[in-house]
Amino acid sequence: MTRRDFITLIGGAAAWPLAARAQQAERVRRIGVLMYGDENDYDYKARLLGFMQSLAQSGWADGRNLLVDVRWTAANLDLVRRYAKELVALKPDVLVATSTPVTAAFQYETPAIPVVFVGISDPVGAGFVANLARPSGNLTGFINIEAGMGGKWLELLNEIAPGIQRAAIMFSPDTTTAAYYMPSLEAAARSLGVTPVAAPVRSDADIETAITMLGREPGGSLILPPDGFTTAHRGLIISLAEQAHVPFVAAVASLAREGGLLSYGPDSADIYRRAASYVDRILRGTKPAELPVQVPVKFEMIVNAKTAKALGLRLPQSILLRADEVIE
Repeated sequence: MTRRDFITLIGGAAAWPLAARAQQAERVRRIGVLMYGDENDYDYKARLLGFMQSLAQSGWADGRNLLVDVRWTAANLDLVRRYAKELVALKPDVLVATSTPVTAAFQYETPAIPVVFVGISDPVGAGFVANLARPSGNLTGFINIEAGMGGKWLELLNEIAPGIQRAAIMFSPDTTTAAYYMPSLEAAARSLGVTPVAAPVRSDADIETAITMLGREPGGSLILPPDGFTTAHRGLIISLAEQAHVPFVAAVASLAREGGLLSYGPDSADIYRRAASYVDRILRGTKPAELPVQVPVKFEMIVNAKTAKALGLRLPQSILLRADEVIE
Protein backbone atom coordinates (compact mmCIF):
# COMPACT_ATOMS: atom_id res chain seq x y z
CA MET A 1 0.00 0.00 0.00
CA THR A 2 1.57 3.34 -1.02
CA ARG A 3 1.58 6.42 1.19
CA ARG A 4 -0.67 8.20 -1.35
CA ASP A 5 -3.19 5.32 -1.20
CA PHE A 6 -3.16 5.34 2.57
CA ILE A 7 -3.70 9.09 2.85
CA THR A 8 -6.59 8.75 0.38
CA LEU A 9 -8.12 6.06 2.61
CA ILE A 10 -8.12 8.18 5.74
CA GLY A 11 -8.18 11.69 4.35
CA GLY A 12 -11.89 12.36 4.46
CA ALA A 13 -12.75 10.17 7.43
CA ALA A 14 -11.36 12.19 10.31
CA ALA A 15 -10.96 15.87 11.01
CA TRP A 16 -7.42 16.14 12.34
CA PRO A 17 -7.45 18.06 15.63
CA LEU A 18 -5.92 21.50 15.90
CA ALA A 19 -3.38 20.07 18.32
CA ALA A 20 -1.92 17.97 15.53
CA ARG A 21 -1.58 20.95 13.21
CA ALA A 22 0.12 22.95 15.93
CA GLN A 23 2.81 20.30 16.30
CA GLN A 24 4.19 20.50 12.77
CA ALA A 25 7.51 21.80 14.09
CA GLU A 26 7.97 18.72 16.27
CA ARG A 27 10.33 15.89 15.34
CA VAL A 28 8.52 13.58 12.96
CA ARG A 29 8.11 10.09 14.41
CA ARG A 30 7.67 6.88 12.44
CA ILE A 31 5.58 3.75 12.95
CA GLY A 32 5.30 0.58 10.92
CA VAL A 33 1.98 -1.25 10.69
CA LEU A 34 1.87 -4.78 9.32
CA MET A 35 -1.71 -5.78 8.53
CA TYR A 36 -2.35 -9.51 8.31
CA GLY A 37 -5.45 -9.14 6.12
CA ASP A 38 -6.13 -8.04 2.58
CA GLU A 39 -6.13 -4.30 1.83
CA ASN A 40 -9.45 -4.71 -0.01
CA ASP A 41 -11.12 -6.30 3.01
CA TYR A 42 -13.65 -3.85 4.47
CA ASP A 43 -13.21 -5.11 8.07
CA TYR A 44 -9.45 -4.74 8.05
CA LYS A 45 -9.66 -1.29 6.48
CA ALA A 46 -12.16 -0.24 9.15
CA ARG A 47 -9.85 -1.45 11.90
CA LEU A 48 -6.92 0.50 10.46
CA LEU A 49 -9.07 3.57 10.06
CA GLY A 50 -10.16 3.40 13.71
CA PHE A 51 -6.53 3.06 14.75
CA MET A 52 -5.53 6.14 12.75
CA GLN A 53 -8.47 8.16 14.04
CA SER A 54 -7.50 7.34 17.61
CA LEU A 55 -3.91 8.40 16.94
CA ALA A 56 -5.21 11.67 15.50
CA GLN A 57 -7.21 12.32 18.64
CA SER A 58 -3.95 12.00 20.59
CA GLY A 59 -2.31 14.60 18.38
CA TRP A 60 -0.55 12.38 15.82
CA ALA A 61 -1.25 12.96 12.13
CA ASP A 62 0.30 11.01 9.28
CA GLY A 63 2.25 13.36 7.03
CA ARG A 64 2.56 16.03 9.72
CA ASN A 65 4.31 14.85 12.87
CA LEU A 66 4.09 11.14 12.04
CA LEU A 67 5.08 8.88 9.17
CA VAL A 68 3.01 5.69 8.91
CA ASP A 69 4.30 2.80 6.81
CA VAL A 70 1.59 0.19 6.18
CA ARG A 71 2.05 -3.22 4.59
CA TRP A 72 -0.68 -5.76 3.80
CA THR A 73 -0.03 -9.51 3.65
CA ALA A 74 -3.41 -11.03 2.64
CA ALA A 75 -2.74 -13.88 5.12
CA ASN A 76 0.38 -14.89 3.18
CA LEU A 77 3.06 -16.07 5.63
CA ASP A 78 5.87 -15.45 3.12
CA LEU A 79 4.75 -11.82 2.86
CA VAL A 80 4.52 -11.59 6.65
CA ARG A 81 8.20 -12.49 6.99
CA ARG A 82 9.26 -10.31 4.04
CA TYR A 83 7.40 -7.20 5.18
CA ALA A 84 8.39 -7.63 8.81
CA LYS A 85 12.04 -7.50 7.76
CA GLU A 86 11.31 -4.54 5.49
CA LEU A 87 9.54 -2.52 8.19
CA VAL A 88 12.22 -3.23 10.82
CA ALA A 89 14.86 -2.00 8.34
CA LEU A 90 13.09 1.37 8.26
CA LYS A 91 13.98 1.78 11.98
CA PRO A 92 10.57 3.02 13.13
CA ASP A 93 9.88 4.22 16.65
CA VAL A 94 7.08 1.65 17.08
CA LEU A 95 5.86 -1.41 15.20
CA VAL A 96 2.22 -2.53 15.19
CA ALA A 97 1.56 -6.27 14.77
CA THR A 98 -1.94 -7.39 13.83
CA SER A 99 -1.85 -11.16 14.33
CA THR A 100 0.15 -13.93 15.98
CA PRO A 101 2.27 -14.63 12.86
CA VAL A 102 3.05 -10.92 12.45
CA THR A 103 4.01 -10.60 16.12
CA ALA A 104 6.25 -13.66 15.85
CA ALA A 105 7.93 -12.21 12.74
CA PHE A 106 8.65 -8.89 14.47
CA GLN A 107 9.91 -10.70 17.57
CA TYR A 108 12.34 -12.62 15.37
CA GLU A 109 13.54 -9.51 13.54
CA THR A 110 14.11 -7.14 16.47
CA PRO A 111 14.63 -7.35 20.23
CA ALA A 112 14.78 -3.57 20.55
CA ILE A 113 12.07 -1.74 18.59
CA PRO A 114 8.85 -1.50 20.63
CA VAL A 115 6.05 -3.71 19.28
CA VAL A 116 2.36 -3.20 20.06
CA PHE A 117 0.40 -6.30 19.09
CA VAL A 118 -3.34 -6.31 18.48
CA GLY A 119 -5.74 -9.14 17.78
CA ILE A 120 -3.81 -12.12 19.17
CA SER A 121 -5.15 -14.67 21.63
CA ASP A 122 -2.40 -16.12 23.82
CA PRO A 123 0.71 -13.92 24.08
CA VAL A 124 2.05 -15.82 27.10
CA GLY A 125 1.64 -19.23 25.48
CA ALA A 126 3.19 -17.92 22.27
CA GLY A 127 6.22 -16.65 24.17
CA PHE A 128 5.69 -12.98 23.37
CA VAL A 129 5.43 -11.78 26.98
CA ALA A 130 6.38 -13.21 30.36
CA ASN A 131 2.96 -12.45 31.81
CA LEU A 132 0.08 -10.09 31.10
CA ALA A 133 0.66 -7.72 34.01
CA ARG A 134 4.39 -7.24 33.37
CA PRO A 135 5.17 -8.07 29.75
CA SER A 136 8.97 -7.47 29.93
CA GLY A 137 10.98 -7.09 26.75
CA ASN A 138 9.91 -4.96 23.80
CA LEU A 139 6.39 -6.35 23.20
CA THR A 140 3.01 -5.52 24.69
CA GLY A 141 -0.49 -4.99 23.41
CA PHE A 142 -4.08 -6.17 23.29
CA ILE A 143 -5.46 -9.68 23.15
CA ASN A 144 -8.66 -10.36 21.24
CA ILE A 145 -10.16 -13.16 23.32
CA GLU A 146 -9.77 -15.07 26.58
CA ALA A 147 -9.47 -18.84 26.85
CA GLY A 148 -12.84 -19.26 28.55
CA MET A 149 -14.61 -18.13 25.39
CA GLY A 150 -14.40 -21.67 23.98
CA GLY A 151 -17.14 -22.85 26.32
CA LYS A 152 -19.21 -19.72 25.73
CA TRP A 153 -19.26 -20.27 21.96
CA LEU A 154 -20.49 -23.84 22.38
CA GLU A 155 -23.19 -22.80 24.85
CA LEU A 156 -24.47 -20.15 22.44
CA LEU A 157 -24.42 -22.54 19.52
CA ASN A 158 -26.29 -25.17 21.51
CA GLU A 159 -28.84 -22.56 22.55
CA ILE A 160 -29.59 -21.53 18.98
CA ALA A 161 -29.19 -25.05 17.46
CA PRO A 162 -30.10 -27.46 20.29
CA GLY A 163 -29.79 -30.57 18.13
CA ILE A 164 -26.00 -30.40 17.74
CA GLN A 165 -24.07 -33.51 18.72
CA ARG A 166 -20.58 -32.77 17.44
CA ALA A 167 -18.72 -29.43 17.49
CA ALA A 168 -15.51 -28.97 15.51
CA ILE A 169 -13.27 -26.02 16.31
CA MET A 170 -11.64 -24.98 13.03
CA PHE A 171 -8.28 -23.19 13.05
CA SER A 172 -5.01 -22.92 11.20
CA PRO A 173 -2.06 -24.24 13.24
CA ASP A 174 0.08 -21.57 11.58
CA THR A 175 -1.99 -18.67 12.90
CA THR A 176 -3.70 -19.82 16.11
CA THR A 177 -4.00 -22.79 18.45
CA ALA A 178 -7.04 -24.75 19.56
CA ALA A 179 -5.28 -25.72 22.79
CA TYR A 180 -5.96 -22.24 24.16
CA TYR A 181 -9.74 -22.78 23.96
CA MET A 182 -10.07 -26.55 24.40
CA PRO A 183 -10.26 -26.77 28.23
CA SER A 184 -13.31 -24.50 28.43
CA LEU A 185 -14.79 -26.02 25.28
CA GLU A 186 -14.42 -29.55 26.62
CA ALA A 187 -15.94 -28.60 29.97
CA ALA A 188 -19.00 -27.11 28.26
CA ALA A 189 -19.22 -30.08 25.89
CA ARG A 190 -19.36 -32.53 28.79
CA SER A 191 -22.25 -30.68 30.40
CA LEU A 192 -24.15 -30.40 27.11
CA GLY A 193 -23.51 -33.93 25.84
CA VAL A 194 -21.66 -32.67 22.76
CA THR A 195 -18.50 -34.21 21.33
CA PRO A 196 -15.76 -31.59 20.73
CA VAL A 197 -13.16 -32.13 18.02
CA ALA A 198 -10.24 -30.14 16.65
CA ALA A 199 -10.25 -29.39 12.91
CA PRO A 200 -6.87 -27.96 11.86
CA VAL A 201 -6.83 -26.53 8.32
CA ARG A 202 -4.13 -25.10 6.11
CA SER A 203 -5.81 -24.96 2.70
CA ASP A 204 -9.12 -24.67 0.88
CA ALA A 205 -9.11 -28.44 0.48
CA ASP A 206 -8.75 -28.92 4.23
CA ILE A 207 -11.69 -26.59 4.87
CA GLU A 208 -13.86 -28.41 2.34
CA THR A 209 -13.01 -31.81 3.80
CA ALA A 210 -13.75 -30.74 7.38
CA ILE A 211 -17.10 -29.12 6.61
CA THR A 212 -18.21 -31.89 4.27
CA MET A 213 -17.53 -34.51 6.96
CA LEU A 214 -19.48 -32.48 9.53
CA GLY A 215 -22.41 -32.28 7.14
CA ARG A 216 -22.50 -36.04 6.60
CA GLU A 217 -23.12 -36.79 10.27
CA PRO A 218 -26.25 -35.74 12.16
CA GLY A 219 -25.79 -32.82 14.53
CA GLY A 220 -22.51 -31.53 13.08
CA SER A 221 -21.58 -27.95 13.95
CA LEU A 222 -18.61 -25.61 13.72
CA ILE A 223 -16.81 -23.15 15.98
CA LEU A 224 -14.50 -20.52 14.47
CA PRO A 225 -12.21 -18.75 16.94
CA PRO A 226 -10.41 -15.57 15.87
CA ASP A 227 -7.93 -16.68 13.22
CA GLY A 228 -6.50 -14.66 10.37
CA PHE A 229 -6.48 -17.68 8.07
CA THR A 230 -10.13 -18.66 8.49
CA THR A 231 -11.19 -15.00 8.41
CA ALA A 232 -9.40 -14.59 5.09
CA HIS A 233 -11.19 -17.73 3.81
CA ARG A 234 -14.58 -16.87 5.29
CA GLY A 235 -16.35 -16.73 1.94
CA LEU A 236 -15.49 -20.37 1.29
CA ILE A 237 -16.41 -21.41 4.84
CA ILE A 238 -19.79 -19.67 4.71
CA SER A 239 -20.61 -21.18 1.30
CA LEU A 240 -19.61 -24.73 2.30
CA ALA A 241 -21.42 -24.53 5.65
CA GLU A 242 -24.58 -23.44 3.85
CA GLN A 243 -24.33 -26.31 1.35
CA ALA A 244 -23.64 -28.88 4.09
CA HIS A 245 -26.33 -27.48 6.38
CA VAL A 246 -23.78 -26.96 9.18
CA PRO A 247 -24.53 -24.23 11.74
CA PHE A 248 -21.56 -22.32 13.10
CA VAL A 249 -20.62 -19.68 15.62
CA ALA A 250 -17.67 -17.38 14.92
CA ALA A 251 -15.68 -14.88 16.93
CA VAL A 252 -15.43 -12.43 14.04
CA ALA A 253 -18.54 -10.38 13.22
CA SER A 254 -18.03 -10.39 9.45
CA LEU A 255 -18.77 -14.12 9.28
CA ALA A 256 -22.30 -13.59 10.62
CA ARG A 257 -22.86 -10.45 8.56
CA GLU A 258 -21.84 -12.26 5.39
CA GLY A 259 -23.99 -15.36 5.87
CA GLY A 260 -22.94 -17.31 8.94
CA LEU A 261 -25.42 -18.14 11.68
CA LEU A 262 -23.97 -16.37 14.71
CA SER A 263 -20.96 -14.41 15.88
CA TYR A 264 -19.91 -13.50 19.38
CA GLY A 265 -16.63 -11.83 20.14
CA PRO A 266 -14.83 -8.61 20.91
CA ASP A 267 -15.37 -5.41 18.97
CA SER A 268 -12.24 -5.54 16.81
CA ALA A 269 -12.41 -1.87 15.83
CA ASP A 270 -12.45 -0.94 19.51
CA ILE A 271 -9.32 -3.02 20.16
CA TYR A 272 -7.49 -1.22 17.35
CA ARG A 273 -8.55 2.16 18.71
CA ARG A 274 -7.26 1.20 22.15
CA ALA A 275 -4.00 -0.05 20.65
CA ALA A 276 -3.38 3.46 19.35
CA SER A 277 -3.25 4.69 22.96
CA TYR A 278 -0.28 2.40 23.62
CA VAL A 279 1.47 3.61 20.47
CA ASP A 280 0.91 7.16 21.67
CA ARG A 281 2.37 6.44 25.10
CA ILE A 282 5.41 4.70 23.65
CA LEU A 283 6.03 7.61 21.25
CA ARG A 284 5.98 9.88 24.31
CA GLY A 285 8.56 7.80 26.17
CA THR A 286 6.83 4.91 27.96
CA LYS A 287 8.57 1.53 27.73
CA PRO A 288 6.55 -1.46 26.44
CA ALA A 289 7.45 -3.40 29.60
CA GLU A 290 5.62 -0.74 31.64
CA LEU A 291 2.35 -1.30 29.75
CA PRO A 292 0.35 -4.37 30.81
CA VAL A 293 -1.30 -6.51 28.16
CA GLN A 294 -4.97 -5.54 27.95
CA VAL A 295 -8.05 -7.74 27.45
CA PRO A 296 -11.17 -6.82 25.41
CA VAL A 297 -13.78 -4.62 27.07
CA LYS A 298 -16.47 -4.47 24.35
CA PHE A 299 -18.19 -7.54 22.93
CA GLU A 300 -20.89 -7.90 20.30
CA MET A 301 -23.33 -10.64 19.30
CA ILE A 302 -24.68 -10.76 15.76
CA VAL A 303 -27.37 -13.21 14.65
CA ASN A 304 -28.26 -13.90 11.04
CA ALA A 305 -32.01 -14.64 11.01
CA LYS A 306 -31.97 -15.39 7.29
CA THR A 307 -29.39 -18.13 7.79
CA ALA A 308 -31.26 -19.51 10.80
CA LYS A 309 -34.37 -19.85 8.66
CA ALA A 310 -32.43 -21.61 5.91
CA LEU A 311 -31.13 -24.07 8.49
CA GLY A 312 -34.63 -24.67 9.83
CA LEU A 313 -33.81 -23.10 13.19
CA ARG A 314 -36.13 -20.98 15.27
CA LEU A 315 -34.26 -18.18 17.00
CA PRO A 316 -34.95 -18.33 20.75
CA GLN A 317 -36.07 -15.14 22.46
CA SER A 318 -33.09 -15.43 24.83
CA ILE A 319 -30.74 -14.99 21.85
CA LEU A 320 -32.73 -12.21 20.20
CA LEU A 321 -32.86 -10.15 23.39
CA ARG A 322 -29.07 -10.33 23.83
CA ALA A 323 -28.13 -9.75 20.19
CA ASP A 324 -26.56 -6.42 19.29
CA GLU A 325 -27.62 -6.92 15.68
CA VAL A 326 -30.11 -9.22 13.97
CA ILE A 327 -29.72 -9.60 10.23
CA GLU A 328 -33.07 -10.25 8.57
